[in-house]
Amino acid sequence: MPTLEAIKVKQQATWSSGAYDKIAWITSPLGDTLCDAVDVRPGSKVLDVATGTGHVALAAARRFCDTTGVDYVPALIEVARRRAEAEGLEVSFEEGDAEALRFEDGSFDYVVSAIGVMFTADHPKAASELVRVCRPGGKVGMVNWTPAGFVGDMSRAIAKHVPPPPGIMPPGMWGTEDYLKEILADGVDPRIETRAITMRFLSPEHFADFFIANYGPTLKAFESLPEDDRPALRRDLVDLAKRTSRATDGTAACDFEYIVAVATKR
Repeated sequence: MPTLEAIKVKQQATWSSGAYDKIAWITSPLGDTLCDAVDVRPGSKVLDVATGTGHVALAAARRFCDTTGVDYVPALIEVARRRAEAEGLEVSFEEGDAEALRFEDGSFDYVVSAIGVMFTADHPKAASELVRVCRPGGKVGMVNWTPAGFVGDMSRAIAKHVPPPPGIMPPGMWGTEDYLKEILADGVDPRIETRAITMRFLSPEHFADFFIANYGPTLKAFESLPEDDRPALRRDLVDLAKRTSRATDGTAACDFEYIVAVATKR
């Protein structure tokens, strides 16, 4: 069984593959969703953990906050920096590990993560770090995909062909209320709301090809299969989009379910 550190190295390589910036813009509205949910106030100190290409950090900076974004994939940090520069926003983006944040206890008024920290290798450690660097009275906020929603179904479709390594903690666990209450520190009781964001593609086939080409986990799974087995994975992804799409014109409109979790640190 691989160690958590070995899993983390593999995960980092996965997220460094593909073209995540092409996937990330699909969920860019979730940056504003999370900032609104935690009620970010101008002048506050905000930390966006596993910032990726910076959606939440940029949303907080637009609200005139002193904002820092941290991610362990250098290429994603560079995209985030270019986005901030293009908008003329002052955001400190830096490489860092969500499971070992370099900041002092209670350094931030808001500690947030959208579709980010849920993919860490050591869930309890990452959760404790979110709480640790938040000041008493501050807020911890997350947006996480649910295991019962579209992304959970996609993960299961991939796992049917490429099982996850033994010992890995499923990211979808972060999308359930009971699990969040279990891993967050005592005195931090999250308020949970379930929502969905609609993702649109030219067709179910376009969805499958787009994620295989650009989304690291799907790309790596696809590449790991023998060539003769790859069409079956693509077919399952196409079928998923067809089964869940609300579109009636040949395009695909799929609802990606997520939770918004907001907790005040006592």
